[in-house]
Amino acid sequence: MRKIRWGVLSTAKIARTQLIPAITRTNNAQLVSIASSNKEVVQEIAATYHIPKVYDNYKALIEDPEIDAVYIPLPNHMHKEWVLEAANHSKHILCEKPVSLTTEEALEMVAYCREKNVKFMEAYMYQFHPQHERVREIIASGEIGEVKLMKSSHSFYLEDRDTNIRFDKNKGGGSLYDVGCYSIHVIRHILQTEPVKVFTQAEIDSGIDKSTQGFLTMENGVRAMFDCSLDMVRRNEYEVIGTKGTIKVPFAFRPDMANGGIGIIQVNLGETSREEKISGDAYMSEVEHLSEVILNDGTPAQTGENTIQNMRVIDACYESIKTGEIISL
Repeated sequence: MRKIRWGVLSTAKIARTQLIPAITRTNNAQLVSIASSNKEVVQEIAATYHIPKVYDNYKALIEDPEIDAVYIPLPNHMHKEWVLEAANHSKHILCEKPVSLTTEEALEMVAYCREKNVKFMEAYMYQFHPQHERVREIIASGEIGEVKLMKSSHSFYLEDRDTNIRFDKNKGGGSLYDVGCYSIHVIRHILQTEPVKVFTQAEIDSGIDKSTQGFLTMENGVRAMFDCSLDMVRRNEYEVIGTKGTIKVPFAFRPDMANGGIGIIQVNLGETSREEKISGDAYMSEVEHLSEVILNDGTPAQTGENTIQNMRVIDACYESIKTGEIISL
């Protein structure tokens, strides 16, 4: 069986702790290269995971003809540059979220990847955990009645604020870009509808939104609320409220971190309640999915249109923070 040959740009924590191990667990992908100017760390990673090729710069890796696809976990403000560079060298791309800092940038990136005939997917890995498909099945069954409201929360307390890029305005820092994007994505993903109005408020610190709360009116009339923060206890959850009951998902985005990869779905119907447990490996499934798409010339589950639309909502949220007004999409 042919395997997609992957290269990784940088020794970012998400690459070290999640994506690199995930690639080694797949059946259709292999990690053949990593690039970083941090010679000590990159050599350690290469030795640990038996990565045969190590480069001291990103361009050298991208120019390697023996690499099919690259994973880009660089700081947010660097995504566009290296996505375009990778596409220019015919590399398929998995890029960390958010892929850009504006809708305009996302449009350019998606269009260029299509022009170069490369597969391009934004890394919202959470959606590859099967608990979310089960939630949509429960909603579709009518068990909780007509959906009226959805709430999502994603936060953690950031310790190293003086040095962490999440607190650097010039590098795409802020709670919306870092964790709020997940809540916006999951609201759209679960409800299968788009926001038409957005109102957002934020606590600003060092030029970035340290904590943000948002209110969305969806095109089908359902209301949604989200909060995200770099200044609160760790949470990654959502709740869907209907006329007959509720569905709570307490480990929505990182069941691997909080619950050993096991997703929990709590259904409460007032008089009765139940809990379902669903196991999944979201990071592995994400890599396997895109590798399969590349092998069979398919379409990524996270389409370019989905990426662009999520960025439109994020842009609207920032515009609302800036103006204090409700923004129509």
